[in-house]
Amino acid sequence: MDAPRASTAPLVTAPTARALALPRPGNWRRPALRILSVGLFFVAWHVVTTRRLELYVRFQNVPSPAQVLEEAVELFSSAPFYVHILASLERIWLGFAIAAVLGVGLGLLIGWFRPAADTLLPLVELLRPIPAVAWVPLSIMLWPTERSSIVFITTLGAFFPIVLNTVHGVEGIDRQLVRAATSLGAGPAAIFREAVIPGALPSIVTGLSVGMGVSWLCLISAEMISGQFGIGYFTWVAYGIVKYPQIVVGMLVIGVLGMLSSALIRLIGARCMPWLPRR
Repeated sequence: MDAPRASTAPLVTAPTARALALPRPGNWRRPALRILSVGLFFVAWHVVTTRRLELYVRFQNVPSPAQVLEEAVELFSSAPFYVHILASLERIWLGFAIAAVLGVGLGLLIGWFRPAADTLLPLVELLRPIPAVAWVPLSIMLWPTERSSIVFITTLGAFFPIVLNTVHGVEGIDRQLVRAATSLGAGPAAIFREAVIPGALPSIVTGLSVGMGVSWLCLISAEMISGQFGIGYFTWVAYGIVKYPQIVVGMLVIGVLGMLSSALIRLIGARCMPWLPRR
């Protein structure tokens, strides 16, 4: 009786089997739900604007998605619209960078050193409730150019969320980590560098993300009041000349730019914290 012949079929290793496996439902469920939610929003927008519904909220003058899309194609094919976008991006990132440096530095100082908290935190709490828009008249008097005054307003909007989240992050550090570092012979500078900053980093990233959103709000408000360029200025002028599709295009551009800016902050923060589990 002949011996059984060895199989010539290629072996499927574990990694190959995982690669050939069908994607699990959980891998596509969340993206599908997000796309569906956006799609339902546009469907509802189309229905209420094309049927001119009036359910206490009036939709008679609100442009439909088709009208906004037509206007967006025309605007994005012209150079002046990109001038407004670039002007807003320059102001937002310059103001946010200044707020990040000042806010994180001051937050670490207030959160870790008691004399700094006693002297600086009351001033921060005094100025924090003042809306950034209320600073617009004073900023016009303080700064020599329109650009610098708008950057100042943008910086103020991002500064307070950043500094307060940084303070809370430092105060929430597990003191056992500090004691362990001290028992191992670490000095104050090493403890601050190796324990305090990494421990407060999740709260710092949260503050940066929140500050980015607030800074966009302040930027658009400042551009509407005192600007000559920018998405906020463009949207306000469109309202003045009764071009409703341009208003909605400006609003959507603000939303997309703000969403991408916050997503970029979160992505950079995740890269800086490789020890945290990723969802």
